[in-house]
Amino acid sequence: MQGSLYTTVMSIMSYNGGATMAMKGKGCVAIAADRHFEIQARMVITDFQIFPMGDRLYIGLAGLATDVWIVAQSLVASLFYEKHFGPYYTEPVIAGLDPKTHKPFSFSLDLIGCPTVTDDFVVSGTYAKQIYGICESLWEPNMDPEHLFETISQAMLNAMDWDAVSGLGVVVHITEKDKITTRTLKAQMD
Repeated sequence: MQGSLYTTVMSIMSYNGGATMAMKGKGCVAIAADRHFEIQARMVITDFQIFPMGDRLYIGLAGLATDVWIVAQSLVASLFYEKHFGPYYTEPVIAGLDPKTHKPFSFSLDLIGCPTVTDDFVVSGTYAKQIYGICESLWEPNMDPEHLFETISQAMLNAMDWDAVSGLGVVVHITEKDKITTRTLKAQMD
């Protein structure tokens, strides 16, 4: 029998799996990532995708592990526009509070550093389409921190069920003016 009529093309962005997202609330912002990071269906490490950038600022990175590591070590916005042989294969999600006004903000960057700024949420990663669809129905304006935590958690956990290279739960950071709350949720362990 000759080759299949269907071919599977794997994106370098999905080689290591994982997804991140950020969501705004009333006076708070949340950033979340799944805990499963793998190489060709073999789990390698957990909790590798969210990095602190300041007192009230986080960056979530999904994409190729080597590029995630380079960007996480540099943490410089202009890094994407530097002279480089090609793009870094990661799409950062950045969330935090303005240091002066404490107004929540979130945005994402594509492979070449072009920002996407929204008033509600941003997503990135192997199952970004699933997260986006769920967020469209769950997100509400002016959520308090507890409601925001519940919404971002449900979006990540439910979307994760549709992606074979994700799992092991979710890490969520809720940033408020006076505190940061980090919670780890368990999920499918396969």
